[in-house]
Amino acid sequence: MAKITTIIDIGSNSMRMVVLEKTSRFAFNLINETRSRVKISEGCYENGGNLQEAPMQRAFNSLESFLNISKALKSRKIICVATSALRDAPNSNLFLNRVRNELGLNIKVIDGKKEAYYGGIAALNLVYSDRFVTVDIGGGSTEFAFIKDKKIEKCISLDIGTVRLSELFFNKNDYVGAKNHILEKLQEVLDCGHEIPQTVVGIGGTIRALSKVIMIKNNYPLDILHGYSYSVDLNKYICDEIINAKDCEILKTLGVKKDRFDTIKEGTFIFKTILEELQIKRVITSGAGVREGVYLNDLLRNSNYIFPVNFNVSVRNLLDRFQIDERQSAYFGRNAGAIFDALQELHNLPPKYRVLLIIASKLHSIGNALNFYKSNDNTFDFILHGLNYDFLHSSRVVVAHTIKFSKKALPKRKDLKDYEQLLPELDVMQWLSFMISLNLTINQDLSNPKVEYKLVGNELNLFFEKEIFMVKNEVDKLETPKDLKVCIYS
Repeated sequence: MAKITTIIDIGSNSMRMVVLEKTSRFAFNLINETRSRVKISEGCYENGGNLQEAPMQRAFNSLESFLNISKALKSRKIICVATSALRDAPNSNLFLNRVRNELGLNIKVIDGKKEAYYGGIAALNLVYSDRFVTVDIGGGSTEFAFIKDKKIEKCISLDIGTVRLSELFFNKNDYVGAKNHILEKLQEVLDCGHEIPQTVVGIGGTIRALSKVIMIKNNYPLDILHGYSYSVDLNKYICDEIINAKDCEILKTLGVKKDRFDTIKEGTFIFKTILEELQIKRVITSGAGVREGVYLNDLLRNSNYIFPVNFNVSVRNLLDRFQIDERQSAYFGRNAGAIFDALQELHNLPPKYRVLLIIASKLHSIGNALNFYKSNDNTFDFILHGLNYDFLHSSRVVVAHTIKFSKKALPKRKDLKDYEQLLPELDVMQWLSFMISLNLTINQDLSNPKVEYKLVGNELNLFFEKEIFMVKNEVDKLETPKDLKVCIYS
């Protein structure tokens, strides 16, 4: 696969492009994301589905700019897909042929099930959840992919997009007709032969815009949409506020951005109707969708379209980008697990914290590349936004705080206040802080010493093959939780 790849997705409402750089076999990094609200399907649903001249010209001009960006970034491969508007339009060949002849770009028009499949591939690889159904609300259609145990069980596409329903119902204030149309189409999902999961992974601009409003309303501390999760029942009133907003000023006060004023009410109405009819309990917001799915379909074609077991693309990508020494990273990871296991009887933490401690130990040094001084604080800020994929928000916050308080005094309650709704109890963070501090102290001369750990009562004994003066001196300075004592033998 090319080192730098461009993916373009021509939707009914927006045209989007991502440029992705491959950093190792399965890891990649986003280096550009561009969106243009071309509304290529504008006016088509009330004109026999035919694309209109002005929207086609907007789309052509935007594609020309997209290709300029791709060329400037030295992309060696371009994959362009088009969805509902072009697959429905009887005159789509006018646009496809012009783009091919004048811009040299071949556009692949994909059917609804393929669109749902790409969204499903992105979600099952990049969202942390085991069983869910994706819902991707576009301008012309809405796609569903049923995911269970990292496999796509079923893909469905329905003609219930925001632009389509606006022209057919919403512009005439026929909300009853719109709801009946949605419910009629949803019967295909209800009758598909698969049990409806209680969790939806929401894809697309409408759902991301709605999630942003919900985050603001709930004073959520982390300004990250991908992976944001919320209860449907507790936030229905927010959907109603958007749907019932009388004008754009009210939408603005709710936190809706100007470029979403024209579709957010209709999109929220569609989404709320789907959630209610399918009896969904929880929504997880996905920042990844069709574009990432197209890329992963290419990247993972020889591995059954799924990342290897225990592989995390975000962790691997950060290790690649910051050129962290593989030998040192592996040592810190192994040693973190050994320390966690040795102290299990005292800290009694669930296995998930072992995984997070290992990740924090591997990534702790990325701040050095930004600025050696205040390295922990640099890493903290970067981790909050850098662990993009396949991480719960709570997990990335725990990793960031674990690193922030490494080789320092144990965190106090006031230190965790800003993110307390995403963090575990104070004693958990103090144990993680101590364990990563001990790990970094043991290998501060980067010699990867062999150490055996033995817990006797509340005393952790460390057995080294040879004495390392720097280690003994620094271990004595570590603040320990629950009166734990650390003794070194060589």
